[in-house]
Amino acid sequence: MHRLQRQSGGTDPSKEAVVTEHLGSCLCGTVRFKVEGAFESFYLCHCQHCKKDTGSAHAANLFSQSAKLTWQSGADAVTSFTLPGTRHSRSFCKFCGSALPNTQAAGVLTVPAGSLDTDVSILPTAHIFSSSKANWEEASEEVPTFDGLPD
Repeated sequence: MHRLQRQSGGTDPSKEAVVTEHLGSCLCGTVRFKVEGAFESFYLCHCQHCKKDTGSAHAANLFSQSAKLTWQSGADAVTSFTLPGTRHSRSFCKFCGSALPNTQAAGVLTVPAGSLDTDVSILPTAHIFSSSKANWEEASEEVPTFDGLPD
C-alpha cells in the first residue's frame, strides 16, 4: 500500500516526492510506457476542453519537468492532437483512443493519471477551472455507490 503525499504544487525540486518509477498502458494494451522520476503536481482540470476530450467531469493529469518517459511498446500507435488556437493538446492510442502521456508543452511531461498501471503516490494538488465544473458534478456525491455494476 502506497502512502499518499500532499505536493506543494510548485516546481522547486527540493519539494518533490521521492523519485519513483511508474508503468502505464492503453486500454487495448498496444502501447506500454514507463515514467521514471517524480511528479511535481497533480491537477483535476474542469475546463471545457478537458471535459470534452475525456467525456467526463474533469481530466486528472500528473505533471513533471524532470521525469523521463520511455515508450516500451507501441510508440508508433501514439498520436497527438492540439486544439488550434490553444495550448490544449493530448496524446492517445490510435487503436483504442486511450489517453497517453504527452510532451507537447515544452519541458513538461503530462501523464493522465488513469493511464498508469501503478498506484499514484500523491494526492491531487488542486481542482483547476472549477468555474467550469459540470452542473451535475456536485450532486454526484449524493447518489448511491456500488463496488461493481448494480444488480
